Amino acid sequence: MPASLAPVTLSDMAEIGHNGGPPLDEPAHEWGNGPFGKYFEWKAAVHDAYHGIPVEIAVMRACRAAKLGLTYEEYALEILERGRFLQASDTDRILEIKRRREL
Repeated sequence: MPASLAPVTLSDMAEIGHNGGPPLDEPAHEWGNGPFGKYFEWKAAVHDAYHGIPVEIAVMRACRAAKLGLTYEEYALEILERGRFLQASDTDRILEIKRRREL
């Protein structure tokens, strides 16, 4: 039987009132369902804090973090949150940071 004469099934027919276009439900956005302004402001601020610094400073921080047994992100976050450049003598604070890794 030629395809043009094949019987039409219900699955072949669109629902009444449906024009065959894309679904109207919006897909989930990167920022969730709320407004997006603050999301992009925070995303830019985090980018600037970690990646918007000169390479020499990033390398210096990475070396200091490695000497203390911390990651670059942990060391940089301590600078950003508390304004402190950790030293080897700050053993209590370094241990506290390392304990947070397990959470």
